[in-house]
Parts: sequence; structure tokens; C-alpha cells
Amino acid sequence: MTKPEIVTRISQDAGITKKAAGAALSSLVQAVHAALKQKNGKIRIANLGTFRVISLKARKGVNPRTGKAMTIPAMRVPRFTSSVSLKDSVHKKK
Repeated sequence: MTKPEIVTRISQDAGITKKAAGAALSSLVQAVHAALKQKNGKIRIANLGTFRVISLKARKGVNPRTGKAMTIPAMRVPRFTSSVSLKDSVHKKK
């Protein structure tokens, strides 16, 4: 599903204009970004899941173009863990 499809769905379900739905979606995305930028960034959305930031240690790797060994630096990366209700809706038996 693409962003325009999500905006259309939100506008239909909420009975609002596409412009208002687009603004609401953009606000949600900005809130997630802002929460994850914090030192211990984490945001939980009920019935959807939790976005959080994890720290990866520096590690050894191989450059796929040259085959030479290289060090991949330590970094913080976002992770998403789905809620039980989201998992159940995906794995629901028919």
C-alpha cells in the first residue's frame, strides 16, 4: 500500500478530506521521527506495535565490490516490533 492509498483510506474511514488525512499521516510520521531521535527513543502505538532505536556495535565486514575487509562503524538503527493484535490479524486462521 502506498502513501496516497493510505491517505485515501484514512479520508474515507474518518470522513475527512484527503488534505486533512495527508496532514494527519504526516504528523504521525513526524512524531515517530522526533521520538526516535531522542536518546532512548521509543514510541508505542496500540494495536500496531513499538518503534524503538537499538545500538549496533562496530563489526568487521567485507566490501562486496572489492572483497576487502572493512570495519562497519557502530550505529543506532530503528526497529519495529509488532503488537500481538497485529500478529494475530496477519496469522488469523480462516
